[in-house]
Amino acid sequence: MSQMMTATKPRRNIELLLLLLALVTGIGANMLVGLEADQPFNDDFFIQAGTLTGIVLAVHIVLRFRAKYADPVILPIVTALNGIGLAMIHRIDLATGQSAAASQLLWSAVAIIAAIAVLLVIKDHRILRRFTYISLAVSALLLVLPLVPGLGTQINGAQIWIMVAGYSFQPGEVAKITLAIFFAGYLSTNRDLILLAGKKVGPLQFPRVADLGPMLAAWLVSIGVLVFQRDLGSSVLYFGLFMAMIYVATSRVSWVLIGLGLTAVGGFVAMQLFSHVALRIDSWINAFDPEVYNRAPGGSGQIVQGLFGLASGGLTGTGLGQGRPDLVSYANSDMIIAAFGEELGLIGLSAIIMLYVLLVTRGFRAALGTRDGFGKLLATGLSFVIGLQCFVVIGGVTRLIPLTGLTTPFMSAGGSSLLANWIIIALLLLISDASRRPVARGPLPDDDLTAATQHPVAETSKQNSTNGAATEAVKKQ
Repeated sequence: MSQMMTATKPRRNIELLLLLLALVTGIGANMLVGLEADQPFNDDFFIQAGTLTGIVLAVHIVLRFRAKYADPVILPIVTALNGIGLAMIHRIDLATGQSAAASQLLWSAVAIIAAIAVLLVIKDHRILRRFTYISLAVSALLLVLPLVPGLGTQINGAQIWIMVAGYSFQPGEVAKITLAIFFAGYLSTNRDLILLAGKKVGPLQFPRVADLGPMLAAWLVSIGVLVFQRDLGSSVLYFGLFMAMIYVATSRVSWVLIGLGLTAVGGFVAMQLFSHVALRIDSWINAFDPEVYNRAPGGSGQIVQGLFGLASGGLTGTGLGQGRPDLVSYANSDMIIAAFGEELGLIGLSAIIMLYVLLVTRGFRAALGTRDGFGKLLATGLSFVIGLQCFVVIGGVTRLIPLTGLTTPFMSAGGSSLLANWIIIALLLLISDASRRPVARGPLPDDDLTAATQHPVAETSKQNSTNGAATEAVKKQ
């Protein structure tokens, strides 16, 4: 059989051009903050600009040698988000007298170096499939660590942190990566079993009770995080991750309906049994009630002040350095979206949201392009995590849903989140390289690669269901 090669260009020069534009955006935002404070070109400015430029260009150079067909848009988008996040944290430092920008720059360097290490160590993303159950064990360990006496610590009512050498770290941020690897490995391996015909109710095909185990396990993990660690945001994130991946693997709406039912039941029971959940819901529904606004803890003052900030920004914003983000508690972490909305306005905030939308869609594009089921599920899960986290954060700030305390990816102050999200970007770059790399048209390897079709992960559902029914018939005979 003739071996024809697809014509695909690396596009690394386009990435470099976009990367320079992203650096100009981030560094320029920091310069505008300094100009407003009459200190535009001090030592901190040059340290931040030089560090961010150096480490990001290092990622670009590594991609030229190790993943030259990787998506050329992902790295510039993340660089722009990280850069303007640093600028806003610096601006909030000037207003509040804090010094979070230096720590954020240090964590940015550590996170990007970790991403480079992933690109250098992992030659093929399919290697991670070998660690499916090891990833599950690591996930369990990471989620339990904050509950260990003497190691875990409670901050703002949430037991999700550990203290290491005087620094706080949130293991759950890394757990979302290991859980995604486990779900991708489990679902790609057991897809045939999960797709066996279950009971049909109207147009919906429900799974067998025996196949509900993984969903129930994910539900119990999310409820456990909510109960023992008092972290509503992570609970939503973990269960949402599993629901998205199992839907992509099976294409069955019945799984989504079951998941939504479990979510509703778990949320209602938690609201009835646990005061911190009830207070969070009450602050969402009755945010403008004076009694709720002034309640401590669990009041709605943070939410309301964030809404006032967004409203005062209007269409074009007050301008970088000219707002009052200091009036909102945790403006550099939980409420950084409100700070951007106030100083950049609806137009600027919409541009930031579009960057996130573009980032998530490029991740989905990598998932569609890769030929193995594991890579498709992993890229989908990691992209969905970023998208869901943005929705939960922005939805909480705008009072669309209850505020959960999650960080805005790449922009909020928080080293754990930066580290985890940059590792996610490295994995997406590896998968996109595999999806765009020219390959010979002919028989695919005997590994776990599937035929390149419109819906490779779920296209075999009808055939597998038929095979499953036939198997059951044989057993009965």
